[in-house]
Amino acid sequence: MDRVCFPAHLTASTLVVDETGDHVLLTLHAKARRWFQFGGHCEAGDATLADAALREAQEESGIAELRLLPGPVQLDAHDVDFCHPDGTVTHLDVRYLAVAPAAARHATSAESLDVRWWPIDELTTIEPALEPTLRELAALGRAALDRAL
Repeated sequence: MDRVCFPAHLTASTLVVDETGDHVLLTLHAKARRWFQFGGHCEAGDATLADAALREAQEESGIAELRLLPGPVQLDAHDVDFCHPDGTVTHLDVRYLAVAPAAARHATSAESLDVRWWPIDELTTIEPALEPTLRELAALGRAALDRAL
């Protein structure tokens, strides 16, 4: 679970949706220069992957009141070439869904160039700067939210 593990380690991320499930809050990652869900490496204070996913989402979105739904909605493995000193590392990413309250105001963290709400149905408009599995994650997130309501 530690970021020093090579050639692979666990990461945790969160797709943030509005209460309707029609919009997703994404971050334009400063290093990758692509739009992603919020997430990152586990830290010593994270008791679970869900704790890590929620912490990362709160830190990177600026929204403290996120409601994390139970259980992951997607598992993903992807290579990252700027994360580890020994070279390309595989992130084994466990992805969750969180709902932002209607009055939530987001902020842009130091890790991001921008944070913005996007209509789920318009995610194709931000290609090729869209993380490749994000449309699938958004569909899985919408289905998980529908089941939770």
